[in-house]
Amino acid sequence: MQPNTIPSNKIKQYWQQYFEITFWATVLLLLYFMNADTTSPSLCLFKFAGIQHCPGCGLGHAINEALHCKFAASFKHHPLGIVAVIIILDRIKQLSFKLKPLE
Repeated sequence: MQPNTIPSNKIKQYWQQYFEITFWATVLLLLYFMNADTTSPSLCLFKFAGIQHCPGCGLGHAINEALHCKFAASFKHHPLGIVAVIIILDRIKQLSFKLKPLE
C-alpha cells in the first residue's frame, strides 16, 4: 500500500456511516434558510405534472416555519410540519450517538 492513500474499504465505511446524518442535517439547513415566499417556484413533482394538489404540498414551508418557531403558521401550511421536524431531529440524534471513530 502506498503512503498517503486511503483504502477503498475505509471510504465505503465513511460513506455508509456519515451519509444519512449529513443528508438530514443538510435538508434541515436548506429548509431553514429557504425563501418561504409562496410565490417562489415549487419543487413539487405533482405540480410539474399539472396536478394541483398533493398530500405533501406545503410541508417544506411548514418545516421552515417550525424551524423558525412559528408554530401556528407551520400548522397552517401543513399539519404535519412540526411532526416532521421532530422526527428528523430525532433521527439526527439517533445517528449521532451511533457514530464510531474511523481507525
